[in-house]
Formats: sequence, structure tokens, C-alpha cells
Amino acid sequence: MLRHEFRPGRLVAGVTGLAVAVVYGGDAAGRWDAEWYAALPILGGGMASAALAGWAGYRLRRRAARAASTDGADAPARTSGSHAIR
Repeated sequence: MLRHEFRPGRLVAGVTGLAVAVVYGGDAAGRWDAEWYAALPILGGGMASAALAGWAGYRLRRRAARAASTDGADAPARTSGSHAIR
């Protein structure tokens, strides 16, 4: 059993951060010369991809919650934590 839900958006955002760190780490080590603005396209594309992955993951979790619902009504994706409506 999983300890927590899989969040693909957070995974993509983390990989994006690691990519920026590798680019500037390689620059600092002298392996290549990275311009100061090199992080902008990496971060822009990575965060857009993370948003898309997060949205897709949310939609899949929502669909699974509806399918698991006993009464067949529109069940919320989550009923506890910050997503609860109270």
C-alpha cells in the first residue's frame, strides 16, 4: 500500500529544478559555459510541463474516486485536508 498519492506534477517540477542545478553546476565546474539566462527556458518549459502533469494526475484521481464511489454520484477527489469544503 502506498504511503501517499503519486503527484506527477511535483515529480516534473523536481526534475526541472535538478536540470537547472546540473546546467549551472556544469558551468561552475568549467565543463561548459552557460549564459545567465539559461534557466529561463528550462524553468518555463518545466513548470508548464509540471502544471500539465499535475492537472492530468488530478483528473485521473478524480475519475478513480468517482468510479470507487458506492452511490455513483459525483464523489469529490478528496474529502480530508485542505481540499475539504467546510
